[in-house]
Amino acid sequence: MTDFDSDDWDRVLSGDSAALGDLFARHAPRLFRHAARLVSVREDAKDAVVIAFYELWRKRTTVRLVDGSPLPWLLNTTANSARNLERSSRRYRKLLESIERPPESVADVAHFEDSSVPEALDKLTARERSVVVLTLLEGYSEREAANALGIPVGTVKSRLARAKERLRSELSLTQEA
Repeated sequence: MTDFDSDDWDRVLSGDSAALGDLFARHAPRLFRHAARLVSVREDAKDAVVIAFYELWRKRTTVRLVDGSPLPWLLNTTANSARNLERSSRRYRKLLESIERPPESVADVAHFEDSSVPEALDKLTARERSVVVLTLLEGYSEREAANALGIPVGTVKSRLARAKERLRSELSLTQEA
């Protein structure tokens, strides 16, 4: 792909870990964007990139380059790692759902769980729900939520507005029933 990749790859093959760092600095943002499309948890995307570079270092003598660049190999390895992490996360979430929770002693929590709010929250998209949980339930500012989710503040505001509208609609339907 670039002369930089070829030069760095020659250094990686000779055992120069700083060259691997140079490849990481050059390609990690693109690999992260690729992984983020495949997983539902941002941290899993970061882990997938790290795993790909670890495997690149570990298997450096057998990696096939395309036009002198390990990027295609990294993209493929990142995708495989992301899918494995997503599958593992799904199994873990399913396990957590199957475990019976102990009864809560806090009256507010019991009221919240007895209300129709959790059902209404379940009807939101995952992105809307994450914004609602951070801002409305946990009390973070829109800016803090944006930083935590890695999205612009304007996106938080628009998701929050949509979510509030959907929640109002869901909760009014529940009260009428």
